[in-house]
This record gives sequence, C-alpha cells and structure tokens, in this order.
Amino acid sequence: MEEVQPQAIDERGTGKKKIPGYIVINKTADPRAKWYVVHTTSGHEARVAETLRQRVETMGLESQIFELMVPTQDRVVIRGGKKATIKEKIFPGYLLVKIIMDDPTWLAIRTTPGITGFVGAGKTPTPLSEAEVANIQKFVSAPAKRFKTRFSKGEAVKITDGPFSDFLGTIDEIDEEKGKVKVLVSIFGRETPVELDLLQIAKV
Repeated sequence: MEEVQPQAIDERGTGKKKIPGYIVINKTADPRAKWYVVHTTSGHEARVAETLRQRVETMGLESQIFELMVPTQDRVVIRGGKKATIKEKIFPGYLLVKIIMDDPTWLAIRTTPGITGFVGAGKTPTPLSEAEVANIQKFVSAPAKRFKTRFSKGEAVKITDGPFSDFLGTIDEIDEEKGKVKVLVSIFGRETPVELDLLQIAKV
C-alpha cells in the first residue's frame, strides 16, 4: 500500500481537529510484515490509530509495527445547499495494521484502548492476502466522486432554484452518481417529472 496518501479524518468528540487516517511509523520491505485487520470502537477508528501510534513509540516497537490505516474514500455530500467533499470510512469499526506478528506485537495491539481484537479464524489472527490488499488500495487511491444525500424517494420537497422555484413536489428518482433528482411537480393539474440538481431542492 505504498501509494496510499495521508488522509485527515473528522471524528465526533475531537472538535475541529482532524486526525490522520494513515500513519506511517516506519517503512519496511521485510517479507515478514503483513497487513492485519483489527476490530475497533466504531466512530473512533482514527483516534484508536493515534493511540496505538503513541503506544508503539513508548514501547519501542517501531521495528515490529510499521503502518496504521483507516481506509477511506472521497465522497461528495450536500450540506446546507452546498457541495462538500468528505473522507468516508470504507470499513467502519476496523483498522488495518502492517506488522510483524509475534507475542509482544499482538499484546501491544490487543491491549490498546478502543481495540477489541484481531480478525481471524479462532484465536489466530489472519493476515490479508495480497489480492485483498490490492483491492483495498484500489478503493482508497481511486476516490468515488459520488453524492450522498439525506433525501429519499417519495419525500416531499420544495424547489429552491430555477423556473420551478417555490414549487412543491415529490421525489420520484435519485441519481447520487450524478447528483441529480427527478421530482414530480403538479403543473396545470398534472404531475410532471422535472429533473433537477440536488442543490435545487430542500426538505419541506
């Protein structure tokens, strides 16, 4: 995952502070180093990664624990009638760690506050395969420029811009990929579908 770029993530409880979602403690080409997945408290993944980074430095495990990552994608959302790009977590509740697995490493990670355990069969942590790592890298390095809206089909909305401004209508279709919506508007007593940008409507 060497091509992954550092990311900053907003999480609740941190005020306006952004926490790195990708932490490189030490780069390594050691073939023993593998990527593992650990369960974390959902919504606190980046904070858990930062806590683990501090523990690695305190315990002198920089030669065993190398990289920590909360995989994210860019997502376009509508906030207050404006488009904004956010970092959306791909796997909420999970943190990826690149480590050389042994007893001290396992114990340091397992006892980190916010981490509840490794993903694996039984009590044995299972490293990610090269194919799985490549797939995650593809998701992270190829941002999905999609809209995420709180509107839903069948919802009553008010048109705020364009020739049908101030009309009321009902959402018939939503295209989050394009940021478009089709609204059924009553014109001359007939319901007529009107295609609009998501920025042109508001909740009633």
